[in-house]
Amino acid sequence: MSHKPTPALVQYLEDKANEIRILSIECTNASKSGHPTSCMSAAEIFSVLFFNEMRYTNDYPKHPSSDRFILSKGHAAPGLYSAWCAAGLFDKDKLLTLRKIDSDLEGHPTPRLNFIDAATGSLGQGLSVAAGMAYIGKHIEHASYRTYCLIGDGESAEGSIWEALSFASHYKLDNLVAIFDINRLGQSEAAPLQHDMDVYRKRVEAFGFHTMVVDGHSVEEILKALDEAKSVKNKPSALICKTFKGHGSSDVADKLDFHGKALNSLSEKILAEIKGRLHGAEEQPRPKMNDDAPQLVEKPVAFKSALEYEKGKMIATRVAYGEALVKLGEASDRVVVLDADTKNSTYALKFKNAFPDRYIECFIAEQNMVGVSLGCGARNRTIPFCSTFATFFTRAMDQIRMAAVSQSQLNMAGSHCGVSIGEDGPSQMALEDIAAFRAIPNLVYFYPSDAVSACRAVELAANYKNMTFIRTSRPATPVIYANDETFEIGKAKIVKESPEDKVLVIGAGITLDSALKAHSSLQGKGTNIRVLDPFTIKPLDKEAVLKHAKECGGRVVTVEDHYPEGGIGEAVAGVLSSADFVTKHKILAVREIPRSGPPTVLLDMFGISANKVEDAVMDLIE
Repeated sequence: MSHKPTPALVQYLEDKANEIRILSIECTNASKSGHPTSCMSAAEIFSVLFFNEMRYTNDYPKHPSSDRFILSKGHAAPGLYSAWCAAGLFDKDKLLTLRKIDSDLEGHPTPRLNFIDAATGSLGQGLSVAAGMAYIGKHIEHASYRTYCLIGDGESAEGSIWEALSFASHYKLDNLVAIFDINRLGQSEAAPLQHDMDVYRKRVEAFGFHTMVVDGHSVEEILKALDEAKSVKNKPSALICKTFKGHGSSDVADKLDFHGKALNSLSEKILAEIKGRLHGAEEQPRPKMNDDAPQLVEKPVAFKSALEYEKGKMIATRVAYGEALVKLGEASDRVVVLDADTKNSTYALKFKNAFPDRYIECFIAEQNMVGVSLGCGARNRTIPFCSTFATFFTRAMDQIRMAAVSQSQLNMAGSHCGVSIGEDGPSQMALEDIAAFRAIPNLVYFYPSDAVSACRAVELAANYKNMTFIRTSRPATPVIYANDETFEIGKAKIVKESPEDKVLVIGAGITLDSALKAHSSLQGKGTNIRVLDPFTIKPLDKEAVLKHAKECGGRVVTVEDHYPEGGIGEAVAGVLSSADFVTKHKILAVREIPRSGPPTVLLDMFGISANKVEDAVMDLIE
């Protein structure tokens, strides 16, 4: 629309904006909670997007070719639901079930709804997701769909917003539009910049966006800016919209103390005021969707060639991770890999060298990397794997938590775990990650102990329908499995056993190596132990743990390169608590903040070396 909009279109969009205001007030009144004033400030933005700008179909809201919309300011969910209701996706009776226990119209959006790609509401995360979707549209699928993200001014204080802005401009995402709703007021006080629109403009421009300041309550100005954005090439666009919280009502507009509250007794007057502005305009046509996104066939992904590892050869699981990614990339062109400037350590570099067009460098911005990965995998368009040092994922735990709420199929791989990394010291040592990731619903936590199991973990992760995390190690460990060994999620492997075993020893990664060395030493001294490799820490193979613990007289040693809280030992202890036999369990773990030093020295210093396993075994026997 390069020409001035017609009066009929302007009146129609103004009517739709006020209809969205009315519906937002009514549904939050019905639920006796919600954020109507946050919806009222964005009503014209919703109206122009849903009734003139975006190309979509109610029959299939997540159509591969439809435009994408991410509501980063997720508390404005009633406004989004009201827009879809006004567009005819569902009726008003359903809208009025907002926040009810049996309604999927929740307080903040989740993909339980067929028009939501990512859960939002934990502020500051939506733009990363939108950037991931836009990246796939521009650089992978070469499709014409566009991505829009509505961001609140309060959440623009989050650093993840600026990480996403930097990423989007670096990759020239001209199919992405960030829309800032600058309504001046936060939850408890005014936002720091209030209505200093020039500062907002300069900041966003400095991050490489084509930036336009508009009156966010003028449908004509919003139309003009969105039209201009479509003509911009090789840089994303941003609309900085000056709005007022509660706009449309003289009683609540631009006033504090109405955040997160239904308007209740004020509603009758406010609704009458808004309804008095309706034009009764005729419906106007919406743009048609251009169906040019590739048609994908989802099917299991399997390596096309056999593994070729030699038993006993020393290979780090992080190296095998990179080699497995290449095999995955050969098997499916839906596989994309992201990293945070650690690709030469995580060995994601191997995938980049093989498939540079499907590798996405996210630089040192882990929160954004997780959000972008979620966006890449939205609508199952790709199978994303993202990697960095395992300890650096902890700064993105909120994004990871929200990815679970988003029902994402995100795959993560964290290298450089525990004290075994050696001289780099405690800032680089992941010692909390098992505890953190075990708490994520539906996530599978892989902890491979050799190259073969690492490759099979990657292959299984690519086919799992929820999130995964793969913990890889820095030191090289011997290949212990045959190349054709079969692995399953939730199924442990017994690596060493005999009828005379006195103690069950459970280790993973580097500490499985400690357990195997202890086995060899103890066997030479006339004591047999059974060695169990859990393969997945979540889910843990409960049947195997109980069966083999019982066969070893209830004596169990767990050894892990991790703090004791929430780690393998506590996971096993939870299983043993249900045993119908007496158990004795020793947990070997890193029990204080470690230090720099040679890996073998650190393993012994912090109580998880083969020698310490031997001591624990003998203590239990004696």
